[in-house]
Amino acid sequence: MPPVQAGGPARRTGRQTARQSGRRAESEPKAEPVTRPAARSAARPAARSAAPPATKTASRAAAKPAAGTAAASAAKPAAETTAKSAARTTARSAAGSAARPSADAAARSAATSAPRSPARTTARSAASFGRAGHLGAAAAEAERLSPADRVALGKAARAAVPRSSHAVFDPPADRPDPVALLEEQGSSRVPELVPIRYGRMLASPFSYYRGAALPMAADLATTPVSGLTVQVCGDAHLSNFGMYASPERKLLFDVNDFDETLPGPWEWDVKRLGASLEVAARNNGFGRKDRRQIVLAAVGRYRSAMRQLAGMNNLDTWYVDVDVQELQREFAGQMNARQRQAVETATAKARAHDSKQALAKLCTEQDGQLRIVADPPLVVPIMDLLPEDLDRAGMETELHVLIGEYRRTLQSDRRVLLEQYDFTDMARKVVGVGSVGTRCWIVLMLGRDEKDPLFLQVKEAQASVLSPYLGASEYANQGERVVAGQRLMQAASDIFLGWQRTTGLDGEYRDFSVRQLRDWKFSFPIEVMAPEGVRMYAAVCGGTLARAHSRSGDRIAIAAYLGNSSVFDNAIADFASAYADQNERDYNALAKAAASGRITAERGV
Repeated sequence: MPPVQAGGPARRTGRQTARQSGRRAESEPKAEPVTRPAARSAARPAARSAAPPATKTASRAAAKPAAGTAAASAAKPAAETTAKSAARTTARSAAGSAARPSADAAARSAATSAPRSPARTTARSAASFGRAGHLGAAAAEAERLSPADRVALGKAARAAVPRSSHAVFDPPADRPDPVALLEEQGSSRVPELVPIRYGRMLASPFSYYRGAALPMAADLATTPVSGLTVQVCGDAHLSNFGMYASPERKLLFDVNDFDETLPGPWEWDVKRLGASLEVAARNNGFGRKDRRQIVLAAVGRYRSAMRQLAGMNNLDTWYVDVDVQELQREFAGQMNARQRQAVETATAKARAHDSKQALAKLCTEQDGQLRIVADPPLVVPIMDLLPEDLDRAGMETELHVLIGEYRRTLQSDRRVLLEQYDFTDMARKVVGVGSVGTRCWIVLMLGRDEKDPLFLQVKEAQASVLSPYLGASEYANQGERVVAGQRLMQAASDIFLGWQRTTGLDGEYRDFSVRQLRDWKFSFPIEVMAPEGVRMYAAVCGGTLARAHSRSGDRIAIAAYLGNSSVFDNAIADFASAYADQNERDYNALAKAAASGRITAERGV
């Protein structure tokens, strides 16, 4: 991430920052108020533990005496006032919305609970971020805290959940079978495409990792968390970062996949990114020292960027972006001529990835009309999937209705633009690795003439893989969940980003997110990079993720939790190495399942 130039957390108003303008965000708080913020921090996740009922009961019992001790030690009136005030404001925020009963419970718990020992962090880990669509209660409470109190909140979380505790990956004896999880996930997908998904995952351990967001979500749910919540990507591996065009036609670098987004622990995204770098570095044949330096580069930049963002005001934080031209200037001195040329080539390719390029690649003229070319099973025109006796004109009329419904999810000015395009053709398209088997469509629309194409991607949005561990989204439409998360995390988003719900070819209602198929979208080819190139790329990803998290989470508390030292960086590097070992075992388990006939894998497609 380049030096931060200029924004602010989403859904945040009325923060006392203006009244605290003379105080440094990273200033040292007084010692006395620390006890109460710690209780609030630990109690929120404790309120809704992902552990079995017996564990939750034991956790509550263990927390009560600790709460009493903590309250007794808070001798200063200021500490009592801070704790009671925060509990009251959290309760009011929760009670103000009928959709937030779990937040109300968290507020009540905040008045009586204290941080548990690090040994208990597994029981509360995934826990209780409440109804997963809501950052509201936690954000509203943060609004009413001064920067110094928010620093105290982060440091109290650090005391309750030491940064070094994130190094541990110790899967339980009853860890879910990863192959069974993938099979269960595949049951909701297009049956004939599931073997392609398995085949793509079996290309390498890194390909497996890309498709194994669900097994890793189950694993992350057993790891420690600080209790500080952000809007997470949910699948922040290194290939889900890349370039794309902003509406102002700047080439930006950002997180670019949000199928699994939910409010949740910021640590999960960092661990998903860190482990992906370790797995990819092994895939490239890098040595142990190089691999560790790559992970440390990502996490170190995440930490330094978050601390920089913590010192900025809200609007400046909100306006931060990662401009590719700025990145080139920042890293120019660290790259040799070959590396600089490779980046120039990549940016040139990105700018060429647009609807015109897609038209030339995917379409041909048939009977005087542009049509998407069939390339089964990867690209199948919709007419090839429908009954032969179906009237095309009737089908196109129905599709016009659906496009009209999607149009209503756009900003008003963008609706006007979309209305200038007419539906031309549509096809099912296989995309990615983990997404293979979900229902994904490409829609060709034409504007003033055949040289004015617009390609939209209409991608099925199922429940996030994080939802079994964090709770259901506040959004009834999973497509809206994806779009809301993307708009919240990205510095700028596709002007045609929207959502839809419709009846599928199988008669089932399904949710979809909609965006342009290609708008300067491009990902760097990590597999051909040398260690130094991957290290620089990792640093950019880490800084980018910090910027994305800072828009929704309490950046001051997270920065205080991370601190100045490299303790957290080294912990994540240790975790990444341990998880890469687990990933290789899971990859081998999937390969064994394919060899035994338990699953069918279609490779090379």
